[in-house]
Amino acid sequence: QVQLVESGGGLVQAGGSLRLSCAASRLAFNIHNMGWFRQAPGKEREFVAAISWSTRNTIYADSVKGRFTISRDNAKNTVYLQMNSLKPEDTAVYYCAASRSGIATMSRGLAEYGHWGQGTQVTVSS
Repeated sequence: QVQLVESGGGLVQAGGSLRLSCAASRLAFNIHNMGWFRQAPGKEREFVAAISWSTRNTIYADSVKGRFTISRDNAKNTVYLQMNSLKPEDTAVYYCAASRSGIATMSRGLAEYGHWGQGTQVTVSS
């Protein structure tokens, strides 16, 4: 059973920073694209960022481009999301996810990700 465990969430003031981590186990981590998604209360889960299995490619939602950075350390089976210049509208539960297939095309779609973590709460106060 694949396990993805997020950490690093918390309460921060607007303009502040947080770094989320997601540790994977029982997964061939170095061949899976990894993504971060978020879900605010009353809203659908949405794409935030993704990084390819090779680490060479990244994609971002327009709402976070220039503020968030996704990275991964394949030696540690861990993916990160550095979040800077946080805004109240970034408040959500953040989930990390692994692509269903290895060496896959990168995607913003939830359906392309077959393994999910339990989520970590990020709250940004104004």
